[in-house]
Amino acid sequence: MRFVDLGKERYLSAMAATSTARVTLRYDVQPTRDDWVLPEEPVPESLPHSLTVDLIKALLLHWVARVRLDAQVAPNLAVRWVAERPKVGLDPDLCVITPRTPEGDDLDSLCTWKTGHSAPKLAVEVVSKGHPYKDYARAPEKYAASGTGELWVFDPLMVGPKALGGPLRLQVWVRAGDGAFERVYAGDGPAFSPTLNAWLFAVDEGRRLRIADDREGTLWWRTQAEEAYAARQAALAETAAALVEKEAALIEKEAAIVEKEAAIVEKEAALGRIAELEAELRRRG
Repeated sequence: MRFVDLGKERYLSAMAATSTARVTLRYDVQPTRDDWVLPEEPVPESLPHSLTVDLIKALLLHWVARVRLDAQVAPNLAVRWVAERPKVGLDPDLCVITPRTPEGDDLDSLCTWKTGHSAPKLAVEVVSKGHPYKDYARAPEKYAASGTGELWVFDPLMVGPKALGGPLRLQVWVRAGDGAFERVYAGDGPAFSPTLNAWLFAVDEGRRLRIADDREGTLWWRTQAEEAYAARQAALAETAAALVEKEAALIEKEAAIVEKEAAIVEKEAALGRIAELEAELRRRG
């Protein structure tokens, strides 16, 4: 299955629903810069940051499995796009790659010049207290240069620098038809994701990001664990209903038996009275 191609009219219609917060930025970026070199050691992240990323990852993984998409969801993967400078790149908190690379789950870095490697269709950055400037300033330029199709910048703690227009709870950047990388949404949400053909919501006082099929937020996406839990709850409810129905049938059956036994007792009593009357008649006769 391929990602949904919304078409220009469908895309503009969805964007119109968030027109009050829509912003378009266009400017030239270099394909590589010295300050885009990936660090040798990973930057440690806080527990709230990890929990936020883990939820988004679980939602995307279950979506990929549910729609049977030829894709992989990778956390903290080195993404590189200049063969001559393989240390220049970025490492998204999450990215969706489609189609899957030949290495599959053994992939250790995504190099877009290699056969079977393509730029992420979707990338997600969750802003953290330690380095908010990176996600607000450098990240969009690097993703623009990398060829990434769509970028979400989610700022759950609202720590983005004011000098860069922050803090903004949610930003959505997309690749335009002419190749430009545009910020099409900046605000508190909900925001439309063309890649997923779904809506993004900041929930739990803005600390978590969830996804729904509709702008009203009634058709929520679930993780595999949530889906399994809901299935178990439904099965338990069905079992409980069946037990109640079975118990009601037993009560009805027992009532019928009691009624039948009462009828037998009444009949026996009537026969006894008849026998007494017959005996009395015989004595008098």
